[in-house]
Amino acid sequence: MTAETTQKETLGFQTEVKQLLHLMIHSLYSNKEIFLRELISNASDAEDKLRFAALKDESLFENDPELNIRLDYDAEANTVTLSDNGIGMTREDVVENLGTIARSGTAEFLNQLTGDEKKDSKLIGQFGVGFYSSFIVADRVEVFTRRAGRPVSEGVHWDSKGDGEFTLEPVELEQRGTSIVLHLKSDASEFADGQRLRHLVKKYSDHISFPVIMKAEKSSDDEGDDETPEDETVNEATALWTLPRNEISDDEYKGFYKHIAHDFEDPLTWSHNTVEGKLNYTSLLYIPGRAPFDLYNREAPRGIKLYVQRVFIMDHAEQFLPLYLRFVKGVLDSNDLSLNVSREILQNDSTVETIKTALTKRVLDMLKKLAKKDPEAYQTFWNEFGTVMKEGPAEDFGNREKIAGLLRFASTHSGEPTQNVGLADYVERMKDGQKKIYYITADSFQAAKSSPHLEVFRKKGIEVLILSDRIDEWMMGYLSEFDGHHLQDVARGELDLDEVETEDDKKQQEEATEAHKNLLDRVKTALEDRVQEVRVTNRLTDSPACLVVGDYDLGAQMKKIMEAAGQPVPDSKPIFEINTEHPLVQRLESESSDDRFGELAAVLFDQATLASGEQLTDPGAYVSRLNRLLLDMSGTES
Repeated sequence: MTAETTQKETLGFQTEVKQLLHLMIHSLYSNKEIFLRELISNASDAEDKLRFAALKDESLFENDPELNIRLDYDAEANTVTLSDNGIGMTREDVVENLGTIARSGTAEFLNQLTGDEKKDSKLIGQFGVGFYSSFIVADRVEVFTRRAGRPVSEGVHWDSKGDGEFTLEPVELEQRGTSIVLHLKSDASEFADGQRLRHLVKKYSDHISFPVIMKAEKSSDDEGDDETPEDETVNEATALWTLPRNEISDDEYKGFYKHIAHDFEDPLTWSHNTVEGKLNYTSLLYIPGRAPFDLYNREAPRGIKLYVQRVFIMDHAEQFLPLYLRFVKGVLDSNDLSLNVSREILQNDSTVETIKTALTKRVLDMLKKLAKKDPEAYQTFWNEFGTVMKEGPAEDFGNREKIAGLLRFASTHSGEPTQNVGLADYVERMKDGQKKIYYITADSFQAAKSSPHLEVFRKKGIEVLILSDRIDEWMMGYLSEFDGHHLQDVARGELDLDEVETEDDKKQQEEATEAHKNLLDRVKTALEDRVQEVRVTNRLTDSPACLVVGDYDLGAQMKKIMEAAGQPVPDSKPIFEINTEHPLVQRLESESSDDRFGELAAVLFDQATLASGEQLTDPGAYVSRLNRLLLDMSGTES
């Protein structure tokens, strides 16, 4: 140990921690008691880490293999002390873990703080910054810690009043692990009480798989007895997932979820399952009720807690569920993996792939059951995680049909932007003779709802799904059908309305194409550099013209995604469809001047471009043409 580290030092907190501590100290949370759950959860993690590390080096137990968490209080001194004999910390660990928030997304977390005490307290639980919750109830916190396997002289004493600084000094510690001493605020003295602490342990941490030990409370008969009260375990200290389902209450399931997810809210649903046979494993999987702040960061830590033969292996075992299900929380305990398993082994293990397939199916079945049993709860799930679920069809080809059944969309049927229409609902409402599922993509619900491409569908009473999330067009590239029905983009390629379109409709379009062949040729010539084809529409009833994307061309959403990613966008020209029944098109057809014809054709094309949600390549030219036409109509010379 260097001379520099043998002296007492005063260091400053990271800027983000200062902000967080200010929030803790100066806000009065409605749920102060949550601090104990967070500290016990951290202590449990430390015990897990020691047990795992000791698989390779049994000497780390230091002749004390009985892992436990101890909770003490002193009413006179107004303190609460929580101790564990887990892995402990070195001086460097202390600076890293207690002086900074050592996880990505801190900025996003702080940006979401609103000043609303109730909402912010929930965020604290959500983001897992548990240690700092000590300052909700304490105006001074001390930490005594020594890393397992390190000399007694390498203990560390950390001390802070949460005022922007903390002190560090070396201290001799016989016991490995960590002790946290909370010097309670005057208005938090209620926690320096044995019955209160016992109640909180039972309420929040009964499921912790390590015993939480306290001194037994003296009864009235023992008053005046000088004997030291015996220790007693105040929690069940049993790994919840190892118990039979009929022995676990809903409240216990919910409490365990809050422990592993660091969440204040109850989960929407869960599934507890044991598999015995060729493979032996137990899984307990949860669907949260609220999305975490880093849900859309595909690089963020994710995955379920992995245990092997009840020994903790890792916190974020991402290999057991696909990326689109990264919101799932839970525990997997397997008897078929090595205790010394590593991430590299997991990535190349056929057993892992088999378990992943089974767990993925279980999650999808759980969601299907939730949608059927409690549509309101499923709608909550979809509002939180729907965009991530839309990654599924591309990532999980084998379960594409199952995923498709779980998708929800807005629709012309409801006329509201809420995504609450499933594909099965749509199929049930299909018109007689309709074989396809029709949809439209746009930047917003309102833009899609106002699109000219929907005109013929309104006329014939055909429902159209409205897809306005940025990911939608990309997703539909991997989702071509559902329940035997082809999905068709109403703004792409030839529009086939199946048997809903009568023979008279088809004949009328053919006759119009033949009768206006000269008009189509003139428009194609006038817009030669801007269109790949000009044809008579069967989509429009009220608008003069619209743009249609070619069968294999990129739509507006995909172009914007590629541009935002800095990728080159392939050149493609749209198909220009015109409504020969519209007065503007009839006016265009009667125009003898080629110059005037070109001007009017260009204006119609630009208007159709705007209606499709795309940007004009030359807005100034459009405005100039429009002004000239308006002046000409008014009889004023330009």
